[in-house]
Amino acid sequence: MQVYREKTLKLEQCVITIGAFDGIHIGHQSLISNAVRRAKDLNVPSVVYTFDPPPRVYFQNQLLLTPVSEKLKFIKRLNVDYVILADFNQQYTTREAKDFMNELSGLSPWEVWVGPNFHFGKGKEGTTACLAENFDTHIHPLIKCARGETVSSTRIRNLIRHKKMDMACELLGRPNL
Repeated sequence: MQVYREKTLKLEQCVITIGAFDGIHIGHQSLISNAVRRAKDLNVPSVVYTFDPPPRVYFQNQLLLTPVSEKLKFIKRLNVDYVILADFNQQYTTREAKDFMNELSGLSPWEVWVGPNFHFGKGKEGTTACLAENFDTHIHPLIKCARGETVSSTRIRNLIRHKKMDMACELLGRPNL
């Protein structure tokens, strides 16, 4: 797996998945695995585009579930070819949605995979519908745990806050934090 900063990787084709991926929980693992599987089916490279720190950590000072070094280790285990790691900072937050779309165009994605709540660009102006106007976009469904509840980084943070570590670890898909 090779890691690049934003705007530095150019590809002739790929399948890309985009997200904050804080925690690399079982929902993230499913999304990334499906994108990697499609890339292998299409015989093109797989790309994960992610952020350091995750936007909610930056904007809302949320608990960081997975430091970037660990996040990259977990992503590597999912057999991803390339990772684009965007520095989510003050300058990045001013990027217009069209600038992000132009960056994606430089990767020539055959397919773009995101979660249903994905937004991008300044003020979250970019939506999954916007992506779908320009790329073959796949919206991965939310994953539910055995109890039928949606798996999310926010939910995992709440579980940790309430000291429900076993349940948090279950949603993260690993034995301990």
